[in-house]
This record gives sequence, structure tokens and C-alpha cells, in this order.
Amino acid sequence: MKKTLFIFTLLLIYLTSWAQIKRSPEQDSLIAQTNRKTKGDHENMLAQLGITNLRTGASGTATAPNAANYDESKAIIFPNLPALLITNGGQKVTTKKMWEKVRRPELFEEFDREIYGRVPSNTPKVQWVVVSSKDDKIGNTEVKVQKLQGIVDNSIDPSIEVKIDLTLTLPKESKKPVPVIVELSFVFPPGMRPPVSANVPLEPKWQEQVITRGWGFATIIPTSIQADNGAGLTKGIIGLMNQGQNRKPDDWGSLRAWAWGTSRMLDFFSTQKQIDAKRIALMGHSRYGKAVAVAMAYDPRFATAFVSSSGEGGLKIHRRNYGEKVENVTGSGEYHWMAGNFIKYGGPLQWGDLPVDAHELLALCAPRPVFVGSGSAGDLWVDPKGMFEACIEADPAYRLYGTTGIERVEFPPIGTVILTGQIAWRQHEKGHTPGPNWPFFLDFAAKHFK
Repeated sequence: MKKTLFIFTLLLIYLTSWAQIKRSPEQDSLIAQTNRKTKGDHENMLAQLGITNLRTGASGTATAPNAANYDESKAIIFPNLPALLITNGGQKVTTKKMWEKVRRPELFEEFDREIYGRVPSNTPKVQWVVVSSKDDKIGNTEVKVQKLQGIVDNSIDPSIEVKIDLTLTLPKESKKPVPVIVELSFVFPPGMRPPVSANVPLEPKWQEQVITRGWGFATIIPTSIQADNGAGLTKGIIGLMNQGQNRKPDDWGSLRAWAWGTSRMLDFFSTQKQIDAKRIALMGHSRYGKAVAVAMAYDPRFATAFVSSSGEGGLKIHRRNYGEKVENVTGSGEYHWMAGNFIKYGGPLQWGDLPVDAHELLALCAPRPVFVGSGSAGDLWVDPKGMFEACIEADPAYRLYGTTGIERVEFPPIGTVILTGQIAWRQHEKGHTPGPNWPFFLDFAAKHFK
């Protein structure tokens, strides 16, 4: 896709382009109301935690007093990462059995309690219904497109409805079950259109690249599962489980909720004879890259994943001062992604007090293959080197399975692709977009699907 489209998407995501968009008084009122509710929910969580002051996050404005750091010599503030293969009792993990029976459960408990929050044990069933179906053509391939909704049982609180939006596209002529690549997709507000720039070479859309391989693809809308703001925490699947009440500090945040929704999608795929449910890949970019990393770690049924520009809260090492920091995610704009307990590490606790770090989230995916990607200029906010470090530090968990995660090498030059192990890496040159990495991920997935 065009570079400009994704730059625009980034601006849209962080709401920095709203000032340039003509809005109605009703839209302005809705935005103001959402901001007030978000601020109130954030303050409620601070009160529950007994926190009166948070440190300021990094600014994307280079001249700001708190401008984000992009100097590698100043990046490593807390250099000692939590030991991946040492149990909480001090024992060294040397076997796959010990990893699976002892260390993995310890890590899941710490991620649940302090980072992403706990999923309730009584989450409701989801009934999938076909909303519409049509025949279409992508490239030279005839396809069937179904729009579906996952209707969540809301008998616990009928005033809160959750309907998961999913679009599934499968080749019509396939004589055997096919793999499906699933993108967690952004949705533009009504009336919004990305800018069109002349003289920018077009790349085949990822959907066409997938269909050309004889596979299917799907798009799921995370915000139909859980809103992407703090005001929505009393609605969506989180609000449904809390019956409209505020979260507790260890309750799940939006990342876990979005991951939960993808697992319910996989439940549905497992019932469809046209789909090979053992070869389902997830893809997410930016905040949805974070969600894909979480989904991949927590649900071992996903075959592989493309984690694009996930940054802080995803596969970026928390203990690095480069680009976005922990304090950005603990502020009122992003805290809803995480458990309330995560806010503590933006004040009064420090990053070094975190019991786990991003390399351990990636290690929880072992031995399954994961492609980690980013851009360069225009994408340094997500700290590409910090994500590459997580890849390197997760490797020992893969070795327990008799396979290679990724060989320990220096941070590679832009454009270098590493596909030899179970953890793949590529940093492209085109900014905050997954587009240039799609062909490499699909090659990576094809190798492992075989």
C-alpha cells in the first residue's frame, strides 16, 4: 500500500489529524464527552491504586522539553532484563517440560496481574451469523465474501451488546481446506478518506498477495469487541463482564479483549470445512500489532503471526528509553490497553520494577513462528532496535524445543530480512506501514505452513 496512506492512518489513530477535519457540532460534543469519561475512568483507577502523580510520557515534538529520545547511547536505562529461564524459586529451566509446567505458568500469571489483565473465567459464548454473502473477484481468482457477526451472549447484562465484525474471503475453487490470514483492521470514521498521492508506485494489496497463493483472508474489527478508549471500558466485552462497572486493577484491558475476540473467531473457523484451522495466521499493525502479540502468546492454536510496529506495550523492551515509553501507555490516552496495575510503573514504580518484559511475551509463543517487522524513518517511535532485542532474548525458549528462534547477531541494516529460524525479522525503509514487509511474511508463513 502507499506510504502516504499509512502515515495518514497513524495520524488518524493518534487523533492528531482531527484538527484538520471539518466536524459537526454533534461530533465535537461526542469527542468531548468521550474525553471526559476517559479522564474520569483513568482517575478512578489512579484512586484505586493510591497514585497521585504520574511521570510524563515522551513527546513526538522534537522541540518539547520531554521530546522522545532517539539517541541510542541514552536508550538503555535499566539494562538488566528479567531472566527468562530462571523460575521464581531460583531454579534454572533446562527442559521443555520444566518450561511448560513451571516457568510458562509463572510468566502468564505475571502478565495477567501486572501487564495485560485477567480474562474472566466465565466469558460468554459467541454465536456467529452470516450477515451477507456475495461472489467477487480478486485478481484472476473467483472468491466468496461473507460478512459475519459474532453475537456475544449478553444475558449477564442485556443492556450491553457486543457484536464482533468479521469479513471472510475464500477462494471459490479450492478443493481442500485453505489457510487463512487474518488482519486486525482499523476503521476510518464516517466521511474520512485517506489522501491520494500521485507518482507513488503501487504494490499489490496484501489481500491479492494472499489470494494468489490459494489462501483465504479475513479482517476482524477489534473496536467491535472493545472500544479503543477508556470511556468504553464500561461497555464492550470488558463492560459486559463487569456489568457496566469500573475495572479493578487486575482486570483485562483492551489488548486482552481484542485477543479474546480473535480466539472466538478461531473457534468459528474450526467449524468450517473450507478452512484449515491449524493454519491460521494473525496480522496486526501498531496498536493491533500489540494485540496480535498478546493473542499469539495466549492462544497456542494460532499457527503464526505478523507483529508489525507493535512498540511499547507490544514487543518493544519496556526498559529502554527510546521513542514511546512506559509513561505514554500509563497516561489517559493509552492506559485502557493494559491492566490497571500497569499504571504503577509510570509512577511511583520504575520500568526496572516490572516483573516481566517483552522478550518473555514473545517467548510464550514458542515454538510457533513469529514474524516481527517495523519501518525506519517515520517509525522510530516504536523503537525497532528494542523490538529486535526482544527477538534475540526470546530465542532460548525456542531452543528448549530443539529449534532456533533467531541467531544472536548485531542489529541488522535496514532492508535485511532474517527468515531462517522461528522468529523472523525485517525493518523496511518506508515508515509506519506494514506494506513492504507483507511479501516477506507470506514467504515465511508458507514455509511453516508446509
